[in-house]
Amino acid sequence: MTRVVAVRHGETEWNRTGRMQGWAPTVLNETGREQARAAGEWLVDEYTFDAVYASDLDRTRETADLILDAFEADFDVTHEPHWRERDIGVYQGFEYGEVLERFPKFSLGEAAYEASMAVPEGGESLRDVADRVTQRLGQVVSNHDDETVLVVTHGGPLHLMLGYAKDLPLLEGLKRHHQDNCGINEFAEEGDGLRVVRENERPWV
Repeated sequence: MTRVVAVRHGETEWNRTGRMQGWAPTVLNETGREQARAAGEWLVDEYTFDAVYASDLDRTRETADLILDAFEADFDVTHEPHWRERDIGVYQGFEYGEVLERFPKFSLGEAAYEASMAVPEGGESLRDVADRVTQRLGQVVSNHDDETVLVVTHGGPLHLMLGYAKDLPLLEGLKRHHQDNCGINEFAEEGDGLRVVRENERPWV
């Protein structure tokens, strides 16, 4: 049985102040570094990983490195754009509330379908993100038969992965879930799909 353990990156200053990061080159603050170290110390007692993947953005690279410091093995981390947060284009750096107030077509309210397909200038739609994340997740599961894989990614992709595993519509999957910084999720291969074993757990807190 293949298992995928997926972890959100640690806290950044933009997380703390409620700013939309997208593909911004933000790094962890000291709280985020402590979160990543704590996650690694817990994970090393729970899992033996056969492979490690991470988003290629700075905050996920740093989180993966700090998590893996707890392991004796030397991992060759595969950094990929597939696991990135949504590219929000010109809205990068805005506060969440400001975007929803000024640009309601990107909210997840009554016009949910339109919001999922809307593309910020210079960015990508939620459907684009869902396609790249879930397709890569399926490939990783297929390529690592009976192995345990660590993926370090972002909140948005994790919401989409959870919704995908639960067979939820795109927007419901995004609205239903919450991910804390360094929240741990586990997906287990089950038939032709995935089963959620852990969701947003931080047992060390």
